[in-house]
Amino acid sequence: MSMENPLWGAPRIHGELLKLGFDVAQSSVAKYMVKRRGPPSQGWRTFLRNHAPDIAAMDLFVVPTIGFDLLYAFVIVRLGRRDLVWINVTTNPTVEWIARQLTEAFPWSAAPRYLIRDRDRIYGAVVTRRLRTMGIRDKPTAPASPWQNGFAERLIGSIRRECVDHFIVLGEAHLRHILRTYARYYNHIRTHWSLNKDAPAYRPRSADRIYQFTCDPWRTSSPLRPGLGIRYTQAASAAPALNGAPAASRCLPRQNILRCPIQAPSSAVMPASASRSEVRAAPME
Repeated sequence: MSMENPLWGAPRIHGELLKLGFDVAQSSVAKYMVKRRGPPSQGWRTFLRNHAPDIAAMDLFVVPTIGFDLLYAFVIVRLGRRDLVWINVTTNPTVEWIARQLTEAFPWSAAPRYLIRDRDRIYGAVVTRRLRTMGIRDKPTAPASPWQNGFAERLIGSIRRECVDHFIVLGEAHLRHILRTYARYYNHIRTHWSLNKDAPAYRPRSADRIYQFTCDPWRTSSPLRPGLGIRYTQAASAAPALNGAPAASRCLPRQNILRCPIQAPSSAVMPASASRSEVRAAPME
């Protein structure tokens, strides 16, 4: 009984035994119960995993410009698929501006049940009233505990490492364009370990591997500038048959899978005699 019901304590098991006709002391039940190896209740990670589809997180981060001004970027991420649902930039964040961003980010029929945030003063009474009106339960983290908002913090770290650290921001409109372009890349192209190497928007897999692949890389357009992201695709080739065998039955070596740098010019094509080392993904600039 103790093994089949790990959440039952000695009083609960003792009561069941009494109803079954076993007259034993509660101390004897406690003595012979199976010792638990973990905590009696679910942890924070289990809670987030069980309720992830109904939870979102938001946070602010600062980006300096070329004129040493400070711009404030506001992000909202949903925990279920790690999708970046909203991102915007302002020079002067106010409580009214935050409340308006929440209204624009979530349609009334698709709002999450919970919203995790830190205890910044920018989230004042206007924001909490707006959340209550939208049917969202406000969940502020504990003081000095950024790990409780780890999904938003991890997203901000990815934005810094993969995007804004590689640009000199000229102004508010420039940063807004950069971040919204990165949001499209993040949701539709970038793979995530926690999603079994899939993108938040369910990136489709390539075609069957039995097709003939071209020898030269096929460079396609994608949101980020060259070097900040690599997208790999593969396309079927209409090459003639070799020795009478159909083209679909032959496959080129592994290095001929297509490598697609982000927004590379269409005229930049690697020669067909490129070696294996030249076809590998280039490191981040």
